Amino acid sequence: MNILRHPPLDTGVLPQIAARADDAIGIRHDLHAHPELAFEEHRTSARVAELLQQWGYQVTTGVGGTGVVGTLARGQGSRKLGLRADIDALPIHEESGLGYASQHEGLMHACGHDGHTAILLSAAHYLAHHGRFDGTLQLVFQPAEETGSGASKMIADGLFERFPVDAIYGLHNWPGVPTGHFGFVEGPAMASVDWARLRVIGKGGHGAEPQGSVDPILAAAHVITALQSAVSRSIDPRQMGVVTVGSIHGGKAANVIPDEVELKLTVRAFLPEVRETLRKRVTELAQSTAAAFGARAEIEFPRGFPSVINHPAETAFVRQVALEGFGADQVVEGFAPRTASEDFAFLLQARPGSFVFVGNGDSAPLHSPRYVFNDAAIAPAASLWARLAERYLVEDVA
Repeated sequence: MNILRHPPLDTGVLPQIAARADDAIGIRHDLHAHPELAFEEHRTSARVAELLQQWGYQVTTGVGGTGVVGTLARGQGSRKLGLRADIDALPIHEESGLGYASQHEGLMHACGHDGHTAILLSAAHYLAHHGRFDGTLQLVFQPAEETGSGASKMIADGLFERFPVDAIYGLHNWPGVPTGHFGFVEGPAMASVDWARLRVIGKGGHGAEPQGSVDPILAAAHVITALQSAVSRSIDPRQMGVVTVGSIHGGKAANVIPDEVELKLTVRAFLPEVRETLRKRVTELAQSTAAAFGARAEIEFPRGFPSVINHPAETAFVRQVALEGFGADQVVEGFAPRTASEDFAFLLQARPGSFVFVGNGDSAPLHSPRYVFNDAAIAPAASLWARLAERYLVEDVA
């Protein structure tokens, strides 16, 4: 596979996709106005299924709850490609001021999943009507990414047995990256995440007589400080780890020492071994520090989801497609891994593939009530998926 030495003069957007840009944007705006939370994406799933059926896909609904898979086979090719978009929204009150803002109070597409869905649908239309490929497309519209449970639910429901693929690809928009530009990361691309609930339990009493109490607030304050050493003194400085205490609750009155304090944490890492070290050290530090103050720490530490680890060959392949279709100017050199998390990680544990980033321009950050997905990113990203499918789904790839 040879990389073009000179990038094309156009933007790389396929003309058929450019011609339908307004339709794709209209779909995105409709989805944005009707956001739905994890496993409640009934309207979204129905809309996706309706469009795919209109375009000639074999459609299966209810996969992993509210997931949809569209299948399109062409020719005699044995290769099978999966493309995935997430469809759920967040429990955030929208403050974008858009004319097509959320019609559901307290719910918002604040992460751009409406855009990801519109991108895949735009590519789906092109591939159904103009695509030149020999093999099978499996378009996966996944619920419940924000809760980290949608991908694993689809896998448990037989996703890859019922809809086999040789490789699976997904993407996410990213604020701060030029609109429609692409980022590729080989290896760890996004962090694992685990959530912990920590109870520091003491003995309550009167604030005027602390000597008769075991103060859980004092102990919790020292636990928070001690947790900062979990990364700085337990992890190789060349590796990434994050321990964040995002919530602390304890007590109701200034003159009363409460019985307990509750802390909520997130713990993130790129490498599995770092993840395990942090889980161990967070537990040890919390328990030993609380004990030093006469309190005790009880921790609930369920596993979240692993890091997104892109496979080298599949990442090199999609990067090549982007370079040939868009030119080097639209591929971000040295794109860095992101410390946010994505349950696409489960799909990459089950099958080879890669998770791609597409620029959203100068927007508010993800999960902000003022975040706005950039409609100008739809056509380039859809063109990347279309080009990828046409390049991947050939009988003879030697």
